[in-house]
Amino acid sequence: MMSGILEQSCEIWRDPYFKCANEETEAQRGLQQERMYRMHRGHESMHVEMILIFLCALVIAQIVLVQWRQRHGRSYNLVTLLQMWVVPLYFTIKLYWWRFLSMWGMFSVITSYIVFRATRKPLSGRTPRLVYKWFLLIYKLSYAFGVVGYLAIMFTMCGFNLFFKIKARDSMDFGIVSLFYGLYYGVMGRDFAEICSDYMASTIGFYSISGMPTRSLSDNICAVCGQKIIVELNEEGLIENTYQLSCNHVFHEFCIRGWCIVGKKQTCPYCKEKVDLKRMISNPWERTRFLYGQILDWLRYLVAWQPVVIGIVQGINYSLGLE
Repeated sequence: MMSGILEQSCEIWRDPYFKCANEETEAQRGLQQERMYRMHRGHESMHVEMILIFLCALVIAQIVLVQWRQRHGRSYNLVTLLQMWVVPLYFTIKLYWWRFLSMWGMFSVITSYIVFRATRKPLSGRTPRLVYKWFLLIYKLSYAFGVVGYLAIMFTMCGFNLFFKIKARDSMDFGIVSLFYGLYYGVMGRDFAEICSDYMASTIGFYSISGMPTRSLSDNICAVCGQKIIVELNEEGLIENTYQLSCNHVFHEFCIRGWCIVGKKQTCPYCKEKVDLKRMISNPWERTRFLYGQILDWLRYLVAWQPVVIGIVQGINYSLGLE
């Protein structure tokens, strides 16, 4: 059987039509390479200038963004969130990624409703817990998607997909898509959670962004949601426990976790004393999840501002006649 296959392949190679087609393909490829070489001949200095412009743009953009974030943090966060929301939508429609577009639409509709509930005055007593549970769910799901995507990529690179008879391309695509979903929706969830936490806490009255609290806090009231604390500190709750910060203020578990981890708040909601996250986060798994949040902060720059920097660099190159 093998000899027959070899004879058949030899006959194909002896076919003059196959040889002619192969020679034409090689000739076309050679002409394309020669055309590209002629087009870019003598452009070495021009390419060096383009690289220098790109590097200078990256450095200047980083300095400007850092200064903007330090001096006007609220406007920086709002503009970054808007770009994170719109930029992937443009590429999704342009490249016909309908699966991502459907998930983006569902996330946008539900999150818009959550933000609408969080910004109402007077604030409903059930709204804070609804908001924090939703964004905590988004955070956990995005974290799970990120881990699954990362493991799928590592398993594919190590060849473990062959044990399950899965093509390397399929498993790699699954890993990249899962990792992107986890990182993207993780960033979006954290930014929307911060906006909602600011509005709700200032509406309740225990928290003020720039000043002192406008209401006094009782010992059995949570400063995040304004609801009564039923479970004692040393008791084990059926749904959630009660947490006490280093400033001795107590909160519901979901509320303070949403405030500190999901909403990126590093202070007590009532007295603004710095929160000791190492004391509050007890097990290694959740400490890893906190590090995952720092990765999301880095990705925010990559998705929201990197396309803007590249667009500016291309505009500079075009105006200077660089190719």
